[in-house]
Amino acid sequence: MNASARTIGQVLLAAALLLVSACGSGAGDTTSGTGDTTSRAGDTTSATGDTTSRAGDTSATGKDTADKQAKSPAPEELRFTARTLDGATFNGTSLAGEPAVLWFWAPWCPNCQREAPTIADAEDKHGEQVTFVGVAARDEVSAMKDFATKYGIDDFTNLNDANAAVWARFGVTYQPAFAFIGADGSVDVVKGSLSAADLDARLSAMAG
Repeated sequence: MNASARTIGQVLLAAALLLVSACGSGAGDTTSGTGDTTSRAGDTTSATGDTTSRAGDTSATGKDTADKQAKSPAPEELRFTARTLDGATFNGTSLAGEPAVLWFWAPWCPNCQREAPTIADAEDKHGEQVTFVGVAARDEVSAMKDFATKYGIDDFTNLNDANAAVWARFGVTYQPAFAFIGADGSVDVVKGSLSAADLDARLSAMAG
């Protein structure tokens, strides 16, 4: 082979090597792209992990609620169902675990009429910390509604206990009377009227 032929052969060999090298570089770019895809998949896994964490928070909230109910079971006196003056169903156990006061009254009772404004004022002051429930009995629903509106106690729930069934659960035989329900499930029944100062002191202690 002469020198000219060898030169041409070397040139062709060099060109072939360059072509092979160029293809290898392209394959490397493709691998790099695959690596980016794997990275994005990892990000998706991380997001899934965040969702699991949030689900855990919800579970914790549910546990707190269950623990609260377990520590503050409804006392026997609150295990009743009644109707409100508007006809809605009221479950006494809904008061469990929170401070509450039940006021027992009758529309025709002079002492109840005198005390009602004091009850309305007390609810205005303590209603965010203590739940108020009126328990009306021994009269017609229309008279109960008129009383509640006239004396401003219609801002909180009042029950239609016409047959005095709820009264009986608390041992109340005459009106007015109170049942103070502690957050711990304790029940303290007071028969008769309370002064504004005495009522305020009891409610402040419960809210504290």
